[in-house]
Amino acid sequence: MVFPQHIIKLIEKHCGRKIASSADCEFVILDIESVTGERIGLNTIKRLLGFNADERKPRMTTLDIIARYLGCNSWDELIEYENTAITSAFLPGKRKEIMVRDLATGRVVRISYRPNRVVRLRYDGNHHFTVIESRNSKLQAGDLLTITHIIHNYPLLVSEVIRDGKSLGSFTAGAPYGITFSLQ
Repeated sequence: MVFPQHIIKLIEKHCGRKIASSADCEFVILDIESVTGERIGLNTIKRLLGFNADERKPRMTTLDIIARYLGCNSWDELIEYENTAITSAFLPGKRKEIMVRDLATGRVVRISYRPNRVVRLRYDGNHHFTVIESRNSKLQAGDLLTITHIIHNYPLLVSEVIRDGKSLGSFTAGAPYGITFSLQ
């Protein structure tokens, strides 16, 4: 079995490189292990990425490891998400979101996203937040963020990150599966 092209593209996006050689496959298995703590054999990943001509179906445990690497709990969840992903649409009803302009200064927002990232932000007013806690995220405690909306099950879009007085530019958290949040 060879993965469909859209799954291969997700893996390439997640590992940050185009998978064009056997060495790239080795990089992928090391990246999978560093993210999930679980190992997949080199021949298995080569087969799934189309480098070995072999139509054997992978074990479900292997597919679940890859799904966890991509931020889902299981292969079935990943496939369900991929089958229902919408690139644009009008959404009926009201979505769960925070209108930042309506937050009280000092309010804390806890944001989490896959695979195991948690960021707590304190609202400082005028669409500005300070990171007060960061676990497994590229954001760091003390970072200053500019955010206009926080929407449940959508990526968090940060207009600007300032660290140690220097702008790092914009930042996106939780792509492609979105974030969850709670007010504290």
